[in-house]
Amino acid sequence: MRELRAFVAVVEEGGLSAAARRLHVSQPALSQTISGLERHLGVKLLVRGSSGVKVTEAGTAMVGEARAVLARHDQALRVMAGYAGPGGGALRVGIPLELPSGLLDPALAELAEAYPETRVQARHLSTSDQLTALRAGELDVGFLRERPSGPEFDALLVVRERLGVLIAAEQAAELAGPDGVPLDALGSLQWVGFPRSGSPAWFDELTAVLRGHGLDLGPEAPEGQALIADVKLAAVASGRAFALAPAGWQQPLPDHVTWSPLAGHPLVRRTWVVWPADSRRRDLGRFIAALDRSAESG
Repeated sequence: MRELRAFVAVVEEGGLSAAARRLHVSQPALSQTISGLERHLGVKLLVRGSSGVKVTEAGTAMVGEARAVLARHDQALRVMAGYAGPGGGALRVGIPLELPSGLLDPALAELAEAYPETRVQARHLSTSDQLTALRAGELDVGFLRERPSGPEFDALLVVRERLGVLIAAEQAAELAGPDGVPLDALGSLQWVGFPRSGSPAWFDELTAVLRGHGLDLGPEAPEGQALIADVKLAAVASGRAFALAPAGWQQPLPDHVTWSPLAGHPLVRRTWVVWPADSRRRDLGRFIAALDRSAESG
């Protein structure tokens, strides 16, 4: 399904760049997906050129078939949602690498009490990968760093986190003022960032603020590189880099690394819970309602 959706998007958008933006993936990843589909089918579907892509005769035939398959697949999911409406089975949840401690606990407890037959299956995925999985029917709900556009999804903002900075303890002693570390004081350090393909809109918002404070961000992190805690801490411990993290970050810090707030709180990370707008699952509705109450009380 993912390959077919990618192919249809390229045909409809007339090029890889526009289709990649529509699908929230990187252009190289989309190109690899199309190449994989062509290898699987044993035919050339698209001819790439400087002015975009041209659909081959086989591609023209394939796009009609792909649209029919996708429409039938989506219809099947809608029909099955009617049978699964009250709940039961698996609730497949997408989760980013970092999520505030305790955010899910009240909602999961309420879900378990109201629908004990529902099993929660969690997958750690980037925002872009979650959107792809939601569109393919491989996730029931996800926690995303950006709110998707269009009518196919509903979304609820569940948490806002003020980001601070992880830096070497000696540097924090030199740079921190009464309100924290000024963002423009980090200009001599390298930002330990994440690949733009993981969450394009959040990446663009974040880097715009960093550049606006005079920071040279250097090369973008390689696609597919997960910004796990060990990567952050190893880079920061060298004394040549800084990383961003919210207060109360759950990972234990080495003695020579410290967290400090950013003066003026210029960076806020938002997380939305996102689900298909046509979902009729009552257990999912209960889960989201519990998250909504937690967000309001927080």
